[in-house]
Amino acid sequence: MYAPFFGLEHAPFSIAPDPRYLFMSDRHREALAHLLYGLEAGGGFVLLTGEIGTGKTTVCRCFLGQIPAHCNVAYVFNPKLTVGELLRSICDEFGVAHAPAVPGAETVKDCLDPLNAFLLREHAAGRNNVLIIDEAQSLAPEVLEQLRLLTNLETSERKLLQIVLIGQPELRAMVADPALEQLAQRVIARYHLDALTPEETRQYIAHRMAVAGLKGPLPFTARALVRIHQRARGIPRRINLLCDRALLGAYAGGLHEVNDTIVDRAAAEVFDAGAASAQAAAARARAGAGGARWAVTGAGALAGAAVIAGIGWGLGWRPGATSGGAGVATAQAVKPATPAAGASASTAAPSTAVTAAAAAAAPPARSPLQDFLAAQPAGEDAAWRTLAAAWGVRDADLGAGDACEALQRQGLRCYRQRRAGLALVRQLDRPGWLKLYTAADGAVPVVLSGFDPVRQVATLEGAGGRRLQVSAADLAQAWRGEFATLWRAPPELPPSGKVEAASAAAIPWLDAQLARAGAAPAAAAGQPAAATTAAQRRARIHRFQVAQGLVPDGVAGPLTLMLLNRAAGVAEPRLNTP
Repeated sequence: MYAPFFGLEHAPFSIAPDPRYLFMSDRHREALAHLLYGLEAGGGFVLLTGEIGTGKTTVCRCFLGQIPAHCNVAYVFNPKLTVGELLRSICDEFGVAHAPAVPGAETVKDCLDPLNAFLLREHAAGRNNVLIIDEAQSLAPEVLEQLRLLTNLETSERKLLQIVLIGQPELRAMVADPALEQLAQRVIARYHLDALTPEETRQYIAHRMAVAGLKGPLPFTARALVRIHQRARGIPRRINLLCDRALLGAYAGGLHEVNDTIVDRAAAEVFDAGAASAQAAAARARAGAGGARWAVTGAGALAGAAVIAGIGWGLGWRPGATSGGAGVATAQAVKPATPAAGASASTAAPSTAVTAAAAAAAPPARSPLQDFLAAQPAGEDAAWRTLAAAWGVRDADLGAGDACEALQRQGLRCYRQRRAGLALVRQLDRPGWLKLYTAADGAVPVVLSGFDPVRQVATLEGAGGRRLQVSAADLAQAWRGEFATLWRAPPELPPSGKVEAASAAAIPWLDAQLARAGAAPAAAAGQPAAATTAAQRRARIHRFQVAQGLVPDGVAGPLTLMLLNRAAGVAEPRLNTP
């Protein structure tokens, strides 16, 4: 309904599992890595837990897409079963025939014996067997105990069955029960999927809007994005519901931008109308109090400070993270001067008044980041040249023309993303330049040469070798998402940056990179690589993109190739980290 109004091709916030909208945050990729690790760990249990709507099913779908061809998979999505029903379901999923020894009275043994024989045959054939149980928090204790017994099926080398349990946080409490201590000791990997951070929430919304066809800026104000994160608690499914209703509300009102008021109204409709109405009534009561509100003392001031602090925390502010103490400098500037010793109050007063007035009229102190930006050239050419130096390209090799054209002759390509996030920059793990904005809204490109994920500190590099370290929170205040970097291109790559459109020389290179990155089977020692069809290559690229959290289109574009270079170990500069 509202899609054409906002310049979209289709609705961006459907809760249906459309693979085009796949968004993998850092924590989703970590969860996937834990599942893939457990796949080759030799048996036992792997646990993936998370609140409702955090993306467990998304991770599970990615996991299923990455399971190697030598693995048999049984998937149980309805765990409210008895022990006998569960064993029959597992046999059916693996395609194991089972029948009661006594007609009409199938026992546990009637399923276990053929299942064990099947697992032994598959192990002898070099195949692994994986059992995935979704909504595992609904498993009865006796069923969990039977699953533990299944992990006792083993050879002298390894266990015959790998079990993946996916469920809500209650599953963690169940496994921690002393009665299930033996099962807990068999857990070889576990991961709890937390909600998205405020920045990841913004990236998630931007990603879905872009896939839906958005060409311009997001139709959400900055305050609306903060409010969406707060009201949806960073849970993707709740974000979808809230954003869909907020866009519908803006459309109904003829507004092309969603503000925080619209978000609150939408939240009242889709989440908790009673609580939202109470908040609105309280706000109206405060507004109607007029001048009386200024009579509130102590507790009211502290409550207001707490609200402001909460909003600052949501925006990424932390104590000590201000830019060079600009707020402190301003506060000190308006503090009355102390009279000199021996001076009378009458002579000191005019001086104090003049000092206070002058301080109030003086412009606020600039932060170190703003000082750094003020000293940088505004053009992009200097940023490209500074970045090229990190790749070993001398300024003399670039000449006086376009830097990107000159870099292409050096086997490098320029890449630009206008709506990137810090998560993507960290995933690419390469220096690049960010377009930062001054207090006067002037755009200044500076190179991001390092990032400390523990301290959340970025290292910026400008012209003349000048460097500055800033907090991620301060960086976010000056950055609107434009990011550019370099990457090492395969031979004879066309200007489009897509290998599929390249000459025959680039295709073997792509196949070799996919094999090195583990997305394609490697050739046996001394044997030539098997010929790859276009369909096989596209499927391998698709699987790699899913594992990396990219939009899986099966096309090896620049972003896919950069991550493929990283996974395959191509020598490229990386972000300097401790």
